[in-house]
Amino acid sequence: MTAMSNKYADFEGLRERAVALRREGLSRRQIRDRLYVDNNDLLNRLLEGEPAPEWTKRPRAKDDLREKARELRLQGLTYDQIQVELGCSKGSISLWVRDLPKPPRRTREEASAIARRGWEVTLARREVERQETKSRATAEIGTLSDRELFMTGVALYWAEGTKDKPYDRRETVIFVNSDLGVIRVFLSWLNLVGVAPEHLSYRVMIHESADVTAAEQYWADQLDVDVKTFKRTTLKRHNPKTVRKNVGDSYRGCLVVRVAQGADLYRRIEGWWCGIVNSASAADPRNRT
Repeated sequence: MTAMSNKYADFEGLRERAVALRREGLSRRQIRDRLYVDNNDLLNRLLEGEPAPEWTKRPRAKDDLREKARELRLQGLTYDQIQVELGCSKGSISLWVRDLPKPPRRTREEASAIARRGWEVTLARREVERQETKSRATAEIGTLSDRELFMTGVALYWAEGTKDKPYDRRETVIFVNSDLGVIRVFLSWLNLVGVAPEHLSYRVMIHESADVTAAEQYWADQLDVDVKTFKRTTLKRHNPKTVRKNVGDSYRGCLVVRVAQGADLYRRIEGWWCGIVNSASAADPRNRT
């Protein structure tokens, strides 16, 4: 008799110990380690008929999906079809139904159509998750304080606004962006720092192949100003060798916002930005002695 046979010779005695441990609430892994049983088939026989303790079970939602997946598999559905029906991953489906017989083979066209529908379901689920994440993040911001808006506006201008250079002195406040949300935040910031509406001028910057009139009217409507007050639109020449992606009805170019007599404001912006940089550097633990 081999060492393995000697080890498991007293099957009934071993089973009694395994059942007792199971009823104490131990998991399969714990019982295996306690009894030194490294053969899964033998462990299955020792625990046959003994239900798993509640704490080892998966959440009910997963159990329900598993049972539905198995039912659909027995009806002859493929992994892709089950994914379409249940909206869960094919990896999970594979684990749940791998012991069940495979359905009849599909034609290439049928398989392709099913795969496409499965991918569409996956994309739809991801889009829901994406929007839920964005909604939660939006709620986290709440109401901005004046200081929070002030700091945001300074950083926004330094990232997107025109800046003075030692070789090109132009202490002017000019802000260019195509994102309506960015423009609205910047205008709110200008109001916060005391820039009167009459000191602002607007113009559109857009490719010459776009609908210029529609773009001008769009920006005027969003700002609630008369389009006739806009400065002359700047047209970008179209290079036929360039494949542009910013085309279609949603393309409205960029809005250029300029503050009249803005030299003093520009100098303050540069100073505010230096203050932010210095403060952030001082708060960095790596810069502390």
